[in-house]
Amino acid sequence: MTTTTESLPRRALLAATSPAPRAALWRTGLLATAVWLALGALVLKWPNKEVGFSDWAYTDEFGYAALAAAALLAVLSLGGRLTERATELLRPAGQWLVVLPLLIGVWEILTAKLGVLPTPFFAPPQSLIEVYAEDWPRLGLSTAHSLRLLAHGFASGAVVGFLVGVWIGWSRIAGYWVHPALRFLGPVPASALLPLAFFFAPSSYAAAVFLIGLATFFPVAVLTWSGVAAVNKSYYDVARTLGASESFLVLRVAIPAALPQVFVGLFMGLGAAFSVLVTAEMMGVKAGLGWYLQWSQGWAAYSNMYAALIVMAALCSGLITLLFKVRDRALSWQKGTVKW
Repeated sequence: MTTTTESLPRRALLAATSPAPRAALWRTGLLATAVWLALGALVLKWPNKEVGFSDWAYTDEFGYAALAAAALLAVLSLGGRLTERATELLRPAGQWLVVLPLLIGVWEILTAKLGVLPTPFFAPPQSLIEVYAEDWPRLGLSTAHSLRLLAHGFASGAVVGFLVGVWIGWSRIAGYWVHPALRFLGPVPASALLPLAFFFAPSSYAAAVFLIGLATFFPVAVLTWSGVAAVNKSYYDVARTLGASESFLVLRVAIPAALPQVFVGLFMGLGAAFSVLVTAEMMGVKAGLGWYLQWSQGWAAYSNMYAALIVMAALCSGLITLLFKVRDRALSWQKGTVKW
């Protein structure tokens, strides 16, 4: 016993004086470094195929950006414990960091280097840099207008759909009268009501908000109704035994139990809202990403169109990620009972 207790301080001393373990080498990062380096060399050393009487702008900047990405990945891969935290954040995306420059390289070869894909329908990656560098005021203003329109339409449709879904799921009378109408009119595409919306709405913006809200309303209402109707009846019996009122049963039992289904409806509604957003902005609205896409197609500026599509995809992905964060926060109580 004495020997064991005397050896404890010695073990602690050895642990304190021993060198810290070195961080493992990030091999995937080194592979990504090599691929990004090859992409930069390809862009800078292989001459572009001339388009008419001009060359593609921002080619050198594109090549130097690829070399900068390779240098950054090299530092992160070889930095050891100094860059361990940043490396841990990038490790899940390591394979994408390898595949992405390969895809961009194939795109660059087929467009700028060989001209296999005809212009102006297909543009090289550096043309997108030109759009973002020179047309960012118009593209940024269009993105802001789309965000405002999407926020108004999605919020209104989600709130109304949630209230109607709770009403149908809780009230037998509402379920009898409203549910058949919802099933009959809900599957009708919101874009099919475009002429009626523009006829009855006081402005084109109000019509666009109505269409986006209508596209969001149906999945939120249906899945909220399904969640409320599927709540275990024993929950209500226990709450009534403890003296719960009708409002308590709705607000503190039915709605929390239906929240997983509600969030599924919100995800579906957000996707439907984005699909209607483009259609609504192409009809009468004077700003927005849909308007920008139509303007680009009218002037055969396909690089601008691709740049707007990338912005729209990034915007949709960011909003879905934000909605996932809200869901994880609201449903944190599920983590111990449901596989997350």
